[in-house]
Amino acid sequence: MAQSVRRFPALTLNTDGHTHPRENTLVGLTVIFGLVAFISAGFYNLHLLSSWAGLGGIVTGLWGQFISVTTAERFVIVIALAMSVIGFGMGLAHGGLWG
Repeated sequence: MAQSVRRFPALTLNTDGHTHPRENTLVGLTVIFGLVAFISAGFYNLHLLSSWAGLGGIVTGLWGQFISVTTAERFVIVIALAMSVIGFGMGLAHGGLWG
């Protein structure tokens, strides 16, 4: 009998075998907001973008943490939430939400 060998673990957020479309959508939104906030925080004149994207990432990240089901979802959300907080803080330091 042939044995199947998996060389790479499956990269999925649904480690419990069930689909979680709402939770995975919040994870994706938090990652997008976090990346935008973190990258744009490095530019002084993009403080509006970094602060609003950071605020959006914080809101979606906290809500995602509240309703997350699997550890993989929580892991990704915490990293993206940290990027959102850094981008939000730097955006506030460079000029704030309203310029």
